[in-house]
Amino acid sequence: MAAQTTLMVLLGLGITRVAVGHWPLTLEDRLPQDFAAHRSPVGNGVTAGLSLMASTEGIIGVTLLCVALLLALPPAPRWAEAVFLGASVAVQSAVFLVVTFFVERPRPDVAQLDGAPPTSSFPSGHVGASVALYGGLAVLVLNRARGPWRYLAAGVLLLVPPAVGLSRVYRGMHHPSDVLGGLLNGAATLLVLGSVFLSGRGGADGPAPHGVSGGAAAVPGQPGQPGQPGRSDRAGGRGRGGRVVVVRHPHGCPDELAAEVRARLHRHGFTDQRWTSTTLDRPSGRLAEECAAGGVELVVACGGDGTVRVCADVVAGTGIPLALVPCGTGNLLARNLDLPSDPATALDEALAGGDFGIDVGRVEGDGLPPTRFTVMAGAGFDAAMVRDASPVLKAHLGWAAYALSAARHLRDPRMRLSLRLDGGRRIRRRARMVVIGNVGALQAGLQLLPRARPDSGRMEVVLFDPRGAAGWLAAAAHLAARTVRRPAAALAPGGPVSVAAGSLEYFSAARIEVRFARTQGREVDGDTMDDGSRLTVDTEPGALRIRLPRAPGAAATPWRATDGTSRTARTAPATPATPTTPTAQL
Repeated sequence: MAAQTTLMVLLGLGITRVAVGHWPLTLEDRLPQDFAAHRSPVGNGVTAGLSLMASTEGIIGVTLLCVALLLALPPAPRWAEAVFLGASVAVQSAVFLVVTFFVERPRPDVAQLDGAPPTSSFPSGHVGASVALYGGLAVLVLNRARGPWRYLAAGVLLLVPPAVGLSRVYRGMHHPSDVLGGLLNGAATLLVLGSVFLSGRGGADGPAPHGVSGGAAAVPGQPGQPGQPGRSDRAGGRGRGGRVVVVRHPHGCPDELAAEVRARLHRHGFTDQRWTSTTLDRPSGRLAEECAAGGVELVVACGGDGTVRVCADVVAGTGIPLALVPCGTGNLLARNLDLPSDPATALDEALAGGDFGIDVGRVEGDGLPPTRFTVMAGAGFDAAMVRDASPVLKAHLGWAAYALSAARHLRDPRMRLSLRLDGGRRIRRRARMVVIGNVGALQAGLQLLPRARPDSGRMEVVLFDPRGAAGWLAAAAHLAARTVRRPAAALAPGGPVSVAAGSLEYFSAARIEVRFARTQGREVDGDTMDDGSRLTVDTEPGALRIRLPRAPGAAATPWRATDGTSRTARTAPATPATPTTPTAQL
């Protein structure tokens, strides 16, 4: 917070003493003057309401109400969320007061519609307070609520601060740069306090081969016997006659969660448990040796997509089912399979379900040994985003750290590449990013590959190539629309599909060969790989058996159970749809 305050003071002094009289500050007085010259009763009334929403009394009243609701509503008081919201409003106000003490800036030289307090025009206190309150509420909605409605609610909340800023300029109370200063102050406060109060709900799972800095961690259980089964929590629990191997990422799966996983397995009759931890040299621990010894009935991956990937690489094609305990940064496979976000609950529900076959991709390239993936492989913008995401921010902010990293690469140069699909002719393109996916949804439900299905027998490909501000806006609008309204599952025959003014182009194939004119960064399921100029992906249909509570999206996209037992009776078995390519309905 001290650093934030210092930076805000320096920014204010730069605007008032260094940049004054220079472009673009020489232009910003025109906007308040234009507004003042064209004011109307309707505009005056609307902006008066917005200013009232962001006034000291309005902000304090709404904040106290929200904090009271967070603490009073069932099932339990949400102390972390309440403190985050209240502290954000209070801290940004404190920073605002300190900055105005050092920075003295007169308000615009126009007729002012509100009373001016004896503080500097920089930064806008109304805007900073509205970002802290309504932006903080948007953060809570996105991180704590479920369902597509939360994106609409968060979007509405995030529109309040810029609307307040526009109203303050309209009413002659601030320059545009004052509004930007208020937005920056509020956003920085949310970032800092969010990393303190909203993080720590389970560790982040970094890349399995590269993200583990120590040796194998001790596995919870009987003291001194990390590999031995403990006592069942349920009298008379019936074992299933086989071993369960638990692969634990020591950073993503802390001791408390590991103990809970052990207890849940016991309650489902798995008394013979073998635990192994990921390390730098052995990203899947002793999983390969355990499977080779025979008698393994189930493998449990406790970690994020990197841990799931290395486990799937071992068990794919063996018939041994894999269960997920999603406790990493992204958990994209678990999200796409509609597993609960709580790790222990996801395991509990999966153990009561059945086994389903899903596809895996087998990727290789120059300097990239053959390896399987379950989610996505790609090159360009996404690989740079994954590579440069701060491990510290990932541990504190989760997947939001990737968004911050992405902002650094928005102006990266485009790539020249060629595609060959199922042995056909080469297709030459330019793009900022190429992604080959087995599933379609990213964090926050963003539908990057809306037609992807993990049992289709094919992979979906997207070339992402927005050009200029209009291209980025078109791509963002298209993806946002698909996030709220998911497309139908059926695919009709057709060729490549270009959408969002050419910013996104989709393909579908069982074998995809990509060549780049220059070496590019590459990633596989969130793990960064060595740079290279080639990626080749082959689909292995139904190669991975995965234990799930039910077939995801059974009403629209029924899956086939591979074990044929009564555990899958709640979903009707069906033959997967014939693989096809997307059409213009995408």
